[in-house]
Amino acid sequence: MDNLVLHLDNINKSFGGLKALTDVNLQVEEGTTHAIIGPNGAGKSTLLNVCVGRLKPDVGHVTFDGQELTGKQPHEIAQIGVARVFQTPEIFPEMTLLENVMLPAFSKRDGAFRMNAHHQLSSQAEIRDEAEHILEDVGLKEQMLNEAGSLSRGDKRRLELGMCLILHPRLLLLDEPTAGMSRHDTNRTIDLLKKIKSRGMTKIIIEHDMHVVFSLADKVSVLARGQIIAGGSPEEVREDERVKEAYLGGAH
Repeated sequence: MDNLVLHLDNINKSFGGLKALTDVNLQVEEGTTHAIIGPNGAGKSTLLNVCVGRLKPDVGHVTFDGQELTGKQPHEIAQIGVARVFQTPEIFPEMTLLENVMLPAFSKRDGAFRMNAHHQLSSQAEIRDEAEHILEDVGLKEQMLNEAGSLSRGDKRRLELGMCLILHPRLLLLDEPTAGMSRHDTNRTIDLLKKIKSRGMTKIIIEHDMHVVFSLADKVSVLARGQIIAGGSPEEVREDERVKEAYLGGAH
């Protein structure tokens, strides 16, 4: 397919005697939401860490839009257009929400505030305007001058998402984006991620909440014991006997 944007080819990763990933192959189409599900300890977060350069695979290659990511540093991968939202929000609690969202944009090179290889802003005023617009998108603009540490867990997750959005990533990786949220906050986050999808951004989501997965995903891959055991549309994965046995507990 011509619209494949991310390729993981034969990824293997071990920690001592523990094999975290074994012969993982994954292809993600541009503009889609691709969910990765599986039980705890399946290797899902390790897989994301390999994608963003926090871990180097023992064997295999990661390619994004034809560029080799394997061996690159996380900041280099971010400038190519790949961003990640972590399982535990990584924010600056003593800074305001506005300062948190503006901060990632301040990577200055050749006289311009560069977001990534494809997008840049020319001034601090433009960055502030962009940050305010993003905070409005994620539903936090009214609190933009408050300290980030005062936010609820759900709002911290949305703030971190805003910190990624100002980078204008082409690929956004989300690790348990609704973990610990109430159903109300979860549904707000689903609506926000649908809005992002309408703008053409490609997303990979690790998620345990099947309501979130089946609300957002175009494709689903199932990881168990470090290996992908099934993949396809949400409907196909829901009915796969291997998935029911390994993860969904036999539930339809």
